[in-house]
Amino acid sequence: MQNFDRDTIKKLTKELYPEVLTFRRWLHQNPELSFEENKTSNYISKLLRAHDIPFKEGIAGTGIIATIKGESGSGKTIALRADLDALPIMEATGLPYASQNGGVMHACGHDAHSASLLGTGILLNRLKAHWGGTILLIFQPGEEKFPGGASLILKEGALDHPRPELIIGQHVLPEMACGNVGFKKGMYMASGDEIHMTIHGKGGHAAMPHNLNDTILAAAQVIVNLQQIVSRIVPANIPTVLSFGHIEGKGATNIIPETVTIAGTLRTMSEEWRAIIKDKIRHIAGSTALAYGCRAEVDIKDGYPMVFNNESVTARAQQLATEYLGNEHVEEMETRMTAEDFGFYSREFPATFYRFGVSQNDGETGDLHTPRFNLNEKSLETSCGLMTWIALNML
Repeated sequence: MQNFDRDTIKKLTKELYPEVLTFRRWLHQNPELSFEENKTSNYISKLLRAHDIPFKEGIAGTGIIATIKGESGSGKTIALRADLDALPIMEATGLPYASQNGGVMHACGHDAHSASLLGTGILLNRLKAHWGGTILLIFQPGEEKFPGGASLILKEGALDHPRPELIIGQHVLPEMACGNVGFKKGMYMASGDEIHMTIHGKGGHAAMPHNLNDTILAAAQVIVNLQQIVSRIVPANIPTVLSFGHIEGKGATNIIPETVTIAGTLRTMSEEWRAIIKDKIRHIAGSTALAYGCRAEVDIKDGYPMVFNNESVTARAQQLATEYLGNEHVEEMETRMTAEDFGFYSREFPATFYRFGVSQNDGETGDLHTPRFNLNEKSLETSCGLMTWIALNML
């Protein structure tokens, strides 16, 4: 990067902030579910076109990849990623720019991610005469829904020509102070797989259990027995969570149903143990159901791989964040058992995925994935400016 220091980037970001705020509020008012982000994609395309930023549409359905080429010497090819999709949640913030699409809400901050990346792209494009290399802006659909837009982008080969040497993503964090950011080298977020089981048996009158196979009892014991995987099979130093949030048996007080369905999630930080645990789930569920005269049908849907933050890329990004924001505004993160399809990118490229704080100074921020999530919009100045600074210095 030539002729630009931290204060210059901060000044340019502050000047652009009102425009970025407009982007975020439009996106927040017009949320769309995973792989249905048509209006969102059209809006972003219009803005990119207005700022003379070349792009390709229709990536993984509704995604966009924009390309900005620096005009001052050579440099790396790097990618910056934001996600587009919202969640099936009825907003309850009461904001004047609340969702106009009833039952759909940007409750995970993807509107802020996309608005920030738009702002970053505009700044990088304005400065392209002063830097060399290529920067890809990935506006990705479907982060919230399997198989994940990231996996589809990679499957399509959309990042093959040119192929980035590293990829950077960021995500809101409501419990972190606005103006702060957080980094974690190495293992950061868990893989996430969906577990669906059906216990089959002979149903019947609950008063005559000797004439039937008790699918309810079998299902309950399957859940109990599966807990030993985490407590007794997986090594204690491998972060692992196995949780079941759904069990349904359509019987009655005096009816044992023929089938009971169970659904849950597997999270772990080890790809080796991820495969082993899946085999253990199938074996334990099958043998437990059989002990009750039932049969277990197990369907494990492969979800997102773990997010692994490349040590050197993350260290460099954290150093740049410290230079840009000051040491007091840069935090060390802990591992999280939540999942993110950014894991597909981090498996394919050297990558870093960091957090930026969006806590309200006075008022309710709300948790992610809740109807009252309400981020501090001043955070957009941090997220937009910092990503610009990191990108320029990573080239």
